[in-house]
Amino acid sequence: MIFDFLIEPFQYAFMAKALMVCVLIGIVCPLFGAHVINREMGFMSDALAHPVLPGMVAAYAIGINPFFGAIPMGVIVALLIGYIVRKSNISNDTSIGILFSGLFALGIASISMLEPQNSSLNIESILLGQITSISIYDLYIATGLTISTLVIMLFFHKHLLFTGFDFEGAKVAGLPSHKLDYLLLVLLSIVIVVSLQIVGVILVVGMLITPAAAASLLVNHFSKIIFLGILFGIISAISGLYVSYYFNLPSGPSIALISTSIFGLSFFKKLQTS
Repeated sequence: MIFDFLIEPFQYAFMAKALMVCVLIGIVCPLFGAHVINREMGFMSDALAHPVLPGMVAAYAIGINPFFGAIPMGVIVALLIGYIVRKSNISNDTSIGILFSGLFALGIASISMLEPQNSSLNIESILLGQITSISIYDLYIATGLTISTLVIMLFFHKHLLFTGFDFEGAKVAGLPSHKLDYLLLVLLSIVIVVSLQIVGVILVVGMLITPAAAASLLVNHFSKIIFLGILFGIISAISGLYVSYYFNLPSGPSIALISTSIFGLSFFKKLQTS
């Protein structure tokens, strides 16, 4: 009975592909989420998720894979945020808020104009995620991007960790701190794009931050936060996939609810031990 319950969803090819992507984002999102939390960049990650919407809409409009619109848009926005903060007196949060609202509004307006003429363009699937839309081509792209970002992150992990905990000290030690910040933003934007088809534009930040935040309540060492966050991320993604299948719910909200529930349990555990 339990075995049938567990394997039934994956008799369908689209669910098997969705499972693979869920495992990928369950690994890569908490890894980057730990760095995001350490640098107090939660709003930054939200700003990188929403402004990719115009790029996705443009890709849908001309009939190409949305990855090819979202990735360049995400990288451009990441670099632009960093540039505005470095070159002006505008604060980090202010520059993020300007780009966040402006580009997200542009994306929504573009969907409203193009949706009646383009049957493949669906605002609900873009905003909330839609596992049924994953093709084998999407899976290949997501796998390639995930592996690439993981390899780069592992190569620069110590440098990024150093700059995250002591930015000025890293500069004194000779590390290119500003360039490392740009690198993290670019990699973060790619990770967010990979996650969009599962959890959608609105909820991608929950998958990025919540598992790592839950882990940070239970352990203190940075590497332990990463590994426990990855465990929580995989559990959230796979459990959310089951909830989505059996209750006929969008995948994004299902995964986000499981992730938030894990955070709630971790918070109560923290209260009991403090």
